[in-house]
Amino acid sequence: MEQHNYIVVFITARDTEEAQKIAKMLLKRRQVACVNIVPEVSSHFWWQDKLDSAKESLLVIKTKDSLLPDIVKSVKKIHSYGVPEIIALPIVGGNQDYLDWIDSEVI
Repeated sequence: MEQHNYIVVFITARDTEEAQKIAKMLLKRRQVACVNIVPEVSSHFWWQDKLDSAKESLLVIKTKDSLLPDIVKSVKKIHSYGVPEIIALPIVGGNQDYLDWIDSEVI
């Protein structure tokens, strides 16, 4: 079987409605196998030289690293933020059955 590198992608969204819109779009395009939505996280950050905070929703996405550039493009087209958080971390191991399932669900 071809070896794939798997990733977890984190995206924050303005609210649960926007998070669901993003999740649905990525799933319909088969760019991701699974999206978990954490409805409310308290985010604290620097923005335009000021400390700021916001209540946001967090998407936790499982996919293959080869799809990340397309995911970034897709999300930036519909995200309400000018600079959306879209970051990825490698999956270094796990249940092989689950990783095989990711392979079967994404393009």
